[in-house]
Amino acid sequence: MSLHPTLQPYADAWTHSIDAISEMVQSLPDGEWNRRTPCPGWSVRDIVSHVIGMDCEMLGDPRPIHSLPRDLFHVTTEHQRYTEIQVDVRRHHTAPEMTAELEYTVIRRNRQLRNESRDPGTMVRGPLGTEVTLEQAYRMRAFDVWVHEQDLRAALGRPGGLDSPGAHVARDLLLEALPKVVAKDADAPRSSAVVIDVHGPVEFLRTVRVDIQGRGTLETAPALGPAVALTLDWETYVRLACGRISPESAADRVKTEGDPDLAAAILRHFAVTP
Repeated sequence: MSLHPTLQPYADAWTHSIDAISEMVQSLPDGEWNRRTPCPGWSVRDIVSHVIGMDCEMLGDPRPIHSLPRDLFHVTTEHQRYTEIQVDVRRHHTAPEMTAELEYTVIRRNRQLRNESRDPGTMVRGPLGTEVTLEQAYRMRAFDVWVHEQDLRAALGRPGGLDSPGAHVARDLLLEALPKVVAKDADAPRSSAVVIDVHGPVEFLRTVRVDIQGRGTLETAPALGPAVALTLDWETYVRLACGRISPESAADRVKTEGDPDLAAAILRHFAVTP
């Protein structure tokens, strides 16, 4: 194995989630491919199409030349338009075509991982023609595939994987977004603190402190007398942070203490995925 140690956890997380996805859809009846998922606007087929398409891009395959129809109302941003190309181009593929392409793509990606010898800092193609480091690309693939594994599990009634390697990648990535959510988006008062207490398969307690300049930082130490404290389970945290559910629909699963207006503002801006 020539994979750099920094990349190995992300490769392991991707492998765990892609295997789970492959197992879920391998014998899926035709009608189930059109089942709606928690990911806005996407069916089971669309999720699998996205996973295939993004891994094809990791392999360096050229992007499809395809024009999107005008009636995709869930597509409103340039990032979403970029992502939707790989999805829409496969919308009329049959179940055997989907599973065959998924299997072939996974074989190719596994071969790529076995032979990967590049440095984690190597610049590679990212979304919208941007360049990102190889480490960031691997990290985002692990996160993305795990989140979509959860979408498929929810749609197909196959719960699980909430404490898998991908879950821990997702935890770290989502936590990095919290200071901006609290300090900038929710406009928390300066010299204040907000505590997030998450329980379940993945547990953590984090404090976002807002300094006198209005900048937020993430800490592991609990704050005494925080402006707001939010307590919720890990699955609800993920679904809120990934825009799968609204704060209103999760009201019975989120315990809030402190300033109700600030708590509402934080939850209103909690979704951080594109």
